[in-house]
Amino acid sequence: MNIVIIVQARTGSTRFPGKILKTVLGKPLLLLQLERIAKIETVSQIVVATTTLPEDDVIVDLCDTNGISVFRGHKTDLLDRHYKAGLEFDADVVVKIPSDCPLIDPAIIDKVLQFYIDNLDDYDYVSNLHPATYPDGNDVEVIPMTFLQTAWMHAEKSFELEHTTPYIWDNPERFRIGNVEWEAGLDYSMSHRFTIDYPMDFEFIKTVYEELYPVNPSFNLYDILNLLARNPTIHSINKEYQGVNWYRNHINELKCVGYDQTRFTNV
Repeated sequence: MNIVIIVQARTGSTRFPGKILKTVLGKPLLLLQLERIAKIETVSQIVVATTTLPEDDVIVDLCDTNGISVFRGHKTDLLDRHYKAGLEFDADVVVKIPSDCPLIDPAIIDKVLQFYIDNLDDYDYVSNLHPATYPDGNDVEVIPMTFLQTAWMHAEKSFELEHTTPYIWDNPERFRIGNVEWEAGLDYSMSHRFTIDYPMDFEFIKTVYEELYPVNPSFNLYDILNLLARNPTIHSINKEYQGVNWYRNHINELKCVGYDQTRFTNV
């Protein structure tokens, strides 16, 4: 089974341009994230999927300099970009990981992948997002190329094209959906934000790296949580964008793109 981890990356973020290339401890965030992903135990290859826009040449240069495979595709149609990257690298299975998750824990990637491997005959798509329980920024989606191709052939809505997998998880009558939840019923998805969309997110992530990376470059989710428990002020750096607050601020935008998540109906 050829498992290809595709990290979607571009510099043209509307909210925070160039966020993935912001430097922490002398390294771009994208490179730090790729270091973390490379620590997974499941045999796989990593590909950065960026756009054909000249502004993203810098991502290609970064990947070339560090021996990382790269694919260039459509700037907004991420379904097309993921599918064609999968074809280019002869994938049997694509693992979708956004580049705005620079604190992602490799053990979580392994856990989702192992669940998929252990249940090959039971699920067409596996993630840890439906529903999400891990801290926001640990997003893992596993899509066999057969079903990614089905979505690529039939998805038509802009939301389905821009976000790669909605055609799959919005059609549970057509696809068998598997989900991996955190142990012991824990749910930090609304209270802990490890992703980067805004400058304050960067300040949070930068602080976490500066506190943990010099001591242990392989720090994990629990190391982060222990740090936040010891230093609540770090946890509050990007508090205005955590969970309910973020969704309350963006609820109209989410409704416009057809996002339907029952856990936010009372927000």
